[in-house]
Amino acid sequence: MAAAAIIALVIIVVLVLLVLSLSVRLVQQYQRGIVFRFGRVLEGIRQPGLHLIIPVVDRMVRVSMQTTVIGVPAQGAITRDNVTLTVDAVVYYRVVDPVKALVNVRDYPAAVLQVAQTAMRSVIGKADLDTLLSNRDQINAELKSVIDAPTEKPWGLLIERVEVKDVALPEGMKRSMSRQAEAERERRARVIVADAEYQASRRLADASRTMADTPGAYQLRLLQTVVDVAAEKNSTLVMPFPVELLSFFAEYARREGAAPDGRGPQEPARPVGPVLGPVTESVAAAAEGGDGHRGQGERPR
Repeated sequence: MAAAAIIALVIIVVLVLLVLSLSVRLVQQYQRGIVFRFGRVLEGIRQPGLHLIIPVVDRMVRVSMQTTVIGVPAQGAITRDNVTLTVDAVVYYRVVDPVKALVNVRDYPAAVLQVAQTAMRSVIGKADLDTLLSNRDQINAELKSVIDAPTEKPWGLLIERVEVKDVALPEGMKRSMSRQAEAERERRARVIVADAEYQASRRLADASRTMADTPGAYQLRLLQTVVDVAAEKNSTLVMPFPVELLSFFAEYARREGAAPDGRGPQEPARPVGPVLGPVTESVAAAAEGGDGHRGQGERPR
């Protein structure tokens, strides 16, 4: 009898341990527990800690509440301005309603991935290339709103962030953009040089007006120029020459060359035929005056 009682006690203890092992469930801090009783969801989400369920009758499913990161594979798309490119992205999401995530959708990570791929093609097709390259924040916000619309309320998922990782352009488009950037930089350089020349001309004009009001300024400027030249080249002799004399000589030449009837300057008469040198002209004069060997009445034989 004593042996039978010990055996029964051992069996009872084993059964109790087995029931406890089947009844006790541990929920981690980053998890939430959903209990199904005969296939139906019980009210109340199990918080982190130890929880008892009825073996065979109840079944607990743990759902992670951590933020999940999925990479969207590179997708080929055509922008609004008909540029073909390849774009990949990263999606950050987490579960906010474990019941909806388990009941309303099957394999919600794969579902989020498919929605992200289709949304990325749709958003890129509505944007042009310049917006996609320069305004990434706007593209990311549009992707987040498009992906979050079908996943938050129906599936209990919250899309936290969507980031476009890389935009792969064709080689021809890269070369075109490089030439455009070079042309833009050259245009800016020319504008800067032209602006500098304009400012310099304005300063020179102001300086000339200031010097015109002070006659002695010309002499001082001339002496300064002489000092600068003498400092660089000691063997060079600089003689100041008034510029007004050049205008005087030009006016004198214009008056001397003017026609008497006022029709403007006359051009010097150009000789018709070959131009004779001094020796040839003396021989010709002697022949005309009769000093030659031949008389005026003689004819050449």
